[in-house]
Amino acid sequence: MTMGSDLILDRMMALHPKVIDLTLDRVWRLLDAVDNPQDRLPPVIHIAGTNGKGSTQAMIRAGLETDGKSVHAYTSPHLARFHERIRLAGTLITEKALTEVLDRCYSANGTDPITYFEITTVAALLAFAETPADYTLLEVGLGGRLDATNVIDAPKITVITPVDLDHQSFLGDTLTAIAGEKAGIIKRGIPCVVGPQHDDSIEVIEEVARKRGAPLLAYGQHWHVSQERGRLIYQDETGLLDLPLPALPGPHQIMNAGAAIATLRALGMDEAACEAAVTQATWPARMERLTTGALVVRAKPAELWLDGGHNPAAGKALAATLRQQPPRPTHLICGMLNTKDISGYLSPLAAVADTLTGVSIPGEANTIPAAETAQIAQTIGLTSTTAETVEAAIDAITAQDPNARILICGSLYLAGHVMRTNHT
Repeated sequence: MTMGSDLILDRMMALHPKVIDLTLDRVWRLLDAVDNPQDRLPPVIHIAGTNGKGSTQAMIRAGLETDGKSVHAYTSPHLARFHERIRLAGTLITEKALTEVLDRCYSANGTDPITYFEITTVAALLAFAETPADYTLLEVGLGGRLDATNVIDAPKITVITPVDLDHQSFLGDTLTAIAGEKAGIIKRGIPCVVGPQHDDSIEVIEEVARKRGAPLLAYGQHWHVSQERGRLIYQDETGLLDLPLPALPGPHQIMNAGAAIATLRALGMDEAACEAAVTQATWPARMERLTTGALVVRAKPAELWLDGGHNPAAGKALAATLRQQPPRPTHLICGMLNTKDISGYLSPLAAVADTLTGVSIPGEANTIPAAETAQIAQTIGLTSTTAETVEAAIDAITAQDPNARILICGSLYLAGHVMRTNHT
C-alpha cells in the first residue's frame, strides 16, 4: 500500500527535536543528495518580511498569471491542508505528486536530523525544478538569512515587505536585528523591492544592499502608492497608474499592492498585469468574510470573518480594517500561541471591538489557555469571557447579539482549524 502524504509528514516531524533551528547546513546537505533542484528553478522572486508576505505574493502571482505566465508558489504555514504550501504552475500540488516528492526527500535524508520545514522546503524546490513554469515565487518561512528558502544564488528579484517585531526569540529583539535577518535574502547585483519600513529597518536594508551592490526599489524613494478618492494611485519613474482599490480588504493592502506593482514593473509587466494584481488576488484568512460552510450557517444572520494575523502590527492593521467596515457590533473570538505578544496584538483592537471570547487552539501544545487570553483582554479594556470551542463561542455571541459581526482571529493555526471545521 502506498504511504499517504500525511503519514510521511508525520514521520518527518520526528527527524529533528526542534521545530525551529535556524541554520542552512542540513538544507544544503539534503539539496545535494537530491541533485540540487535550487539550481534548476524557473526565475525566482524571493519574498521576506514580517507582515504582508502572503498578500504581496498573491498579488504578484495574480499579475503574472493575467499576463499569461505560469507560476510556481511556495508559502507557509498552510491553513487546512499541507498541499496549500506548494502551487505547481498555478495549481495546488496533487496528493500523488506530493506523496512522491516527500517520499524521495525522506529516503534521501535517511535518519539524519533535519527540521520539518527544511525537508518540506527541499521537497517543494524539487517539485518546482521538475515542473515547467515561467516564475517561482518563494516566501520565506522565518527571517531570511538562515531560512531554508535562502538557497537561491541568483533570484530574478527579491522583495522585503514591512519589517516589525515578531519571532524575537529567533531573530533578535530589535527592529535593527530583525531587519538584518530579513535583508539576508538580498543577493549581489540583484534588484530588491522594499516596502514601507521603520527608519531603523530601512537603514539596515540599505547598508546590506550597498555592500552587495544590489539596486533598491524602495517605497518613498523609488515608488509611491496611496489611496485617493477611492482609487489606488501608484507612481514610479516610468509613470503613474490609476487603479481600483485592492480586492483584499484593509488599508494596509495599499502598501502590499504597491510592493507587488513595483515588482511587476521591474519584471516588465504592463498596466493590465498591475491592475489584475490588485483586483484578482485572493488570500485566505486575511480579513476574509466567510460566506459558506457549517460555521456560517451556525452564525446566521451574524457576519463571520476570519483573520490569521498574530503580532502587534497585524493587530493595528486589523483595527484599521474594522474601522473601514460599516458600523456593526463586533465580537472577537481569539486564540493565540504563547510565543506571541498577545497584549500588543489586542491593544489596537480594544477600541473597535465590543467583546472578546478567548478560546484555546485545538491540537496546539503551545496555545495560550482561553482563560489567560480573556484575562489579558480584560486588562486592556475588552469585555471578555471564554468558550470551550469556536462553535460554543459563536452560539453564545449570537444568542446575545444575532446581528453581530464575529471575527475569529489571533493565529493562522486557529484559522486553519476554523477552515477545516467550516467545510466538514
